[in-house]
Amino acid sequence: MSGTVRGAGVVVTGAGGGIGAALARRFAAEGARVVVNDLDEARIGGLAEEIGAVAVAGDASRTLDAVRDALDGTVDVYCANAGLASPGDVFAEEEVWAAAWDVNVMAHVRAARALLPGWLERGAGRFVSTASAAGLLTMIGAAPYSVTKHGVVAFAEWLSLTYRHRGVKAHAICPQGVRTDMLTAAGSAGELVLAPTAIEPEAVADALFDAMAEDRFLVLPHPEVAGFYRARADDPDHWLGGMNHLQRKWEESGGT
Repeated sequence: MSGTVRGAGVVVTGAGGGIGAALARRFAAEGARVVVNDLDEARIGGLAEEIGAVAVAGDASRTLDAVRDALDGTVDVYCANAGLASPGDVFAEEEVWAAAWDVNVMAHVRAARALLPGWLERGAGRFVSTASAAGLLTMIGAAPYSVTKHGVVAFAEWLSLTYRHRGVKAHAICPQGVRTDMLTAAGSAGELVLAPTAIEPEAVADALFDAMAEDRFLVLPHPEVAGFYRARADDPDHWLGGMNHLQRKWEESGGT
């Protein structure tokens, strides 16, 4: 992908650490012009200095003009990576659900609204959504997260099927556990389901570049997720039974 990425204008949101920082480092290493965005100004300031990027702090949905201006008006690749873990069940507060929808889904919609006119005019653009294996499957103990990550995947799918013939490419990154602050925030459910096979953020960046090279929509840093996804589609009741068994195991271990 070096020839494609070199010189491209790339935006990475949620770049203060974890997957976002790994993506930013990889794009910069491949010769892209990178803008890093995060609420934490200090963290992206240090990252920007390290990789020769431009830091734009603030809410990703409210800094679209600023990140575009930092790239002289042209964004070639937009990595919608900022997200909320949002644990809780159906009884989670309305504010928790609303925040999950706003950050995990609507921020992607707002970015696409801003970028698509230019991309369609020039017949090129790439939208990268950091979703989760929870967006293809689900996650125990995290209803707002699971539901909104399904929304992330659905929106990326819609972008791909609607605009791919006009030069717009979309990718959905769907890892299981990644060794980041978000995994820590997942608590005992994350320890049970995600931690045993957790990978480093750099492996996620590698998987994205592989998918871009192969022009593949789904980015699966954990290849086994493809088998789980097929099993879910082939026999939903059997798959749900297996997940319910995992739910009961979690409850028996003290998870709530």
